[in-house]
Amino acid sequence: MRTSIPKSIIRTIQRAVIEFDLVESGDNILIGLSGGKDSLLMLYAFSVFTKHLPFPVKIAALTVDMGFDPENQNSFGPLKDICNNLEVPYEIVQAELADEILNNPTQNPCARCSYMRRAIIHNYAKDHGFNKVAFAHHYDDAVETFLMSIIYSGQITTFLPKTYLDRTGITVIRPLVYLRESDIKRVVKKLGITPIASSCPVNEVTKRAEVKDLIRNLKKDNLNVFSHLAAAMRQGRHIQLWPRELTKIEIREKSNKFWDKSRFDENKESDQRNNPDI
Repeated sequence: MRTSIPKSIIRTIQRAVIEFDLVESGDNILIGLSGGKDSLLMLYAFSVFTKHLPFPVKIAALTVDMGFDPENQNSFGPLKDICNNLEVPYEIVQAELADEILNNPTQNPCARCSYMRRAIIHNYAKDHGFNKVAFAHHYDDAVETFLMSIIYSGQITTFLPKTYLDRTGITVIRPLVYLRESDIKRVVKKLGITPIASSCPVNEVTKRAEVKDLIRNLKKDNLNVFSHLAAAMRQGRHIQLWPRELTKIEIREKSNKFWDKSRFDENKESDQRNNPDI
């Protein structure tokens, strides 16, 4: 398999690494390797990129098996072979949490799965001496998360290229944040990299898939939709928002003051004393 990563991909990753201070001398970085196209490209690209740095950096990879396909325990075997060929240490953690994720009536399964998977990876990193965890979220993921947060939670937020986690002392980095998903698909196909099919039963019916389709449809009428969303999630852009929503107590106090007739009577008497001719 030809695994020569295009220079354009390395340069794009380099831009993110430098702009957001993602990699430093002495880092021990754990790559979250799901086996999908994004994490596989990050594995290949990072194995090349880190070897050419002017300072020492160690990398390793970890896959969390959430137990969605218990009949096929060897589905991650190809990832082990890939890591061996790249000389990247690799481990698999068996979590067996599929039932809890899919049958939890109080939480969206995707949100639950993502939270639990991240927690497992963060704790593994802490326990095994890694100071950073690398996730393969790309530019489209960031913009989709930004729009999802507005539509489904009423918040203006997205994930950051770099986040320090106080509880574990781990720093999460996302080196692919400037890569478009279309570029990742193209390069993965060109290199002959075969992603591992997701075993998640709700993989194609998520809110993210809905938002991805929404952006795609909006772009049919306006090609700038994606770039405008990307610009809007940046600090320093013009923001004009309503004042914060008042609490019930604050509304009650303002309402009482608004309808307080005695307040106007007092003001009238004061005006008459100060202006006898009125």
